[in-house]
Amino acid sequence: MHIPNATINDLTAEKNSLAFEGNQRRHLLDLDDFSPEDLDLLFDTTHAMREILDREIKKAPTLRGKSVVTVFYEPSTRTRVSFEQAAKILSADVINLSVEASSITKGESLLETIQTLEALKADLVVLRHPHAGAPHLLAQHLQKVSIINAGDGSHAHPTQALSDLYTIRQRLDFSQGIKVVIIGDVAHSRVAKSNMQILSMMGARITLCGPPTLIPLELFQSKYPNQPNNVEIETNLDQALEKADVVMVLRLQHERQQSGLLPSLREYARLYQLNEERLKLAKPNALVLHPGPVNEGIEISPEVTHGTQSMVQQQITNGLAIRMALLYLMLTPYPQANLI
Repeated sequence: MHIPNATINDLTAEKNSLAFEGNQRRHLLDLDDFSPEDLDLLFDTTHAMREILDREIKKAPTLRGKSVVTVFYEPSTRTRVSFEQAAKILSADVINLSVEASSITKGESLLETIQTLEALKADLVVLRHPHAGAPHLLAQHLQKVSIINAGDGSHAHPTQALSDLYTIRQRLDFSQGIKVVIIGDVAHSRVAKSNMQILSMMGARITLCGPPTLIPLELFQSKYPNQPNNVEIETNLDQALEKADVVMVLRLQHERQQSGLLPSLREYARLYQLNEERLKLAKPNALVLHPGPVNEGIEISPEVTHGTQSMVQQQITNGLAIRMALLYLMLTPYPQANLI
């Protein structure tokens, strides 16, 4: 079901027959309910969206009349702007709710805020929230508005993981078996958890690498309820990188040192920074991914960030196309012909 140069017309019949396993997907909260068929449909649609991005005039009328509201309780550049740009390219009306200038500062609850947006006839809300499970809670109480989880606490970041998977699939064949090394603060990373989930479903072998204080204790105890059999832990970075096809570096937050989980950032860089010398331990032409923002000189060296193996810029562009595809699939249950 892979259509390299698919158009929206090509995808219409396919979407109507599958529609995310027979039902219009109303919310995107996590990746645990994605099937291989869902991924094929999403990525085929993403191919079509990439065609729009390659045009001189990057505009399509597909979502004209639809309204998308972004609500971010945490700072964000890439994810927030990516969703806003995706909606605008598809001609949706976009509203960015400023938390600092809203009734939230007067004590309005999250549910009250989103219910207000629903009453104002918003079609879809993109939500980032510091508390894990916040999007799931909202989904239980909303009647019409759709929710996309743009990151909830340290729990999940589904659209970033989908972007990462799409980027990897452009270069590598999962059927041949690939090794993915995830380096850094796994314990607090929603990106790592969502990638573990979706990459495991694709059959990748995953190695988690980082200081023991930044790896979930449940993984060491083998009691992590959703731990796949193909996930292993290696605290020595040089050993973890051996024969790696993909190296995914996580952003290290400075508060980890302040909370006593690290002796110093210099010590972390000495043991776990991905630099050119260490990258040579992976397979030739191994892909380097980073969800951003990048702390160059700490978790990754500038030479690797901007090197030929870096997929960082591709991840950003692919993330835009993925979010365009998700908005299209979630907001157009009966796509019309000749929209793009």
